[in-house]
Amino acid sequence: MLHADLVLHNAVCYTMDPALPRAEALAVYGNRIAAVGPTADVLALRGPNTIVIDLRGQAVLPGFIDSHVHLANYALARRWAMLDGLSSLAEVLDAVARRVAITPPGMWVEGFGWNHNVWPERRFPTRHDLDAIAPDHPVALRRKDGHTLWVNTVALARGGLLDVVPEVRGGQFDRDERSEGGALTGIIRELAIDWFKKHVIGPPPLADTLSALVETMPLVHSLGLTSVQTPEEADKLTAWLTLRERGELALRVWAMIEKDDLDAAIGLGLRAGFGDDWVRLGGLKLYADGALGSHTADMLEPYADDPTRRGLTVLDTDELRDLVGRASRAGFPACVHAIGDAAVRRVLDVLAALPSMGEQRLRHRIEHVQVIHPADLGRLTGLGVVAAMQPLHAPSDREVADRLWGSRARYAYAWRSLLDRGTRLAFGSDGPIEDIDPLAGIYATVTRKHPDPTVPQARGEPAEGWYPEECLSVEEAVRAYTLDAAYAAGEEHIKGSLTPGKLADIVVLSRDILSEPPPAILKTRVNMTILDGKVVYER
Repeated sequence: MLHADLVLHNAVCYTMDPALPRAEALAVYGNRIAAVGPTADVLALRGPNTIVIDLRGQAVLPGFIDSHVHLANYALARRWAMLDGLSSLAEVLDAVARRVAITPPGMWVEGFGWNHNVWPERRFPTRHDLDAIAPDHPVALRRKDGHTLWVNTVALARGGLLDVVPEVRGGQFDRDERSEGGALTGIIRELAIDWFKKHVIGPPPLADTLSALVETMPLVHSLGLTSVQTPEEADKLTAWLTLRERGELALRVWAMIEKDDLDAAIGLGLRAGFGDDWVRLGGLKLYADGALGSHTADMLEPYADDPTRRGLTVLDTDELRDLVGRASRAGFPACVHAIGDAAVRRVLDVLAALPSMGEQRLRHRIEHVQVIHPADLGRLTGLGVVAAMQPLHAPSDREVADRLWGSRARYAYAWRSLLDRGTRLAFGSDGPIEDIDPLAGIYATVTRKHPDPTVPQARGEPAEGWYPEECLSVEEAVRAYTLDAAYAAGEEHIKGSLTPGKLADIVVLSRDILSEPPPAILKTRVNMTILDGKVVYER
């Protein structure tokens, strides 16, 4: 008889496997779960070299899966000026000035997380605000949603933009219409950001990305994350593969590809799922629109605070139809960013018009689905479309959604409405835009409140939560971070539940969050993370 390498017993195992929802113990052989069941049966598999851990009633779950996280960019952003949570323009400028003071002149100063919606000014900043503190450094600061970039005059000059401004379809360089000639304000939106990053800032050196990821993986393990699904640039896939080759990758990655790389992937005969249990190719990441806080989410009706705006169409219907069709025929599901109700409807219309693929059943996804028209709620289920959503967006965006969308916010982050109609929900963080901690996301899901009551976004929260009818149970939230997140990537046969034969990716929590009231989630810590059958984190 083969003896188990690891046995966890005296535990409360929530397996996410409907065949055996709860168990007392589990055994691991190699990198696979060997057995799940009663303590006596599992302990019978131990041998002289088996590691046996008495968990003394701790809760055991499948390893968490973040279905949408820009993890390489998150890792790099940890080295930048962090501006999230700063509640005024003055505070942001002070933080940037401190970074400028320690950066050699002429070198880039980058930052992330500013949010003008929580400032008293409630205005978009300008390049002139930055020029006062950084006259000799190019500065590029990404807004919290990642859909707006704020740069100074030196940065614009680096790109020759003070002389010639390119026309970028699906993007925008804001101009001051009050000035002569409409001078650039320093605010850059949507696909114009991609142009600026490519032609002006340039990609980060591979060595920087690799070292940032290696520094960040222990943090990821401490949060119970064992797998991520990443919508990032091709150079980030190169980084993941390099770490895999070096034996330094301690995380499973499902890496989406961008539209500029689709033809190359098709030409090589690649398709989603190519790779191994550590790095696989994912679906095709596309953008139908922008974001709420930047006023670029594509809406069916004008914004409540500005009747002249309906948002921005990044890819129109014809472009979406072409890209989604070509990707589908090649075996890549579409993973389409859609935040506004018009964008969501447009994506559903495109998916509904796809020709039958015979036996091929691609799991197309809409990333975010932040607001949906009630008439479209049942369409995702009918089309088999996964809703890849990020729970922390709801409490973070609550005040802005109410102000910009008005009564339409009733169907913002509509988890319950979608789930009750049969839609599969795959949860993630959208890090670095939100906290990558799955427990924080679970708390937001079951309360519709922010896990940190000290941040500006938590001010004025309703006592019962924001539109509490859209809350989910803890078990439903956990499923969206485990089994259904695996389903969204076509990987539910190897991960997402504590089932014999699946990969031994496991998290042990300090509290039983499925049986305690929601406030207990905020007091819960990850006590142990097991990846590929090995303990990679222990508190």
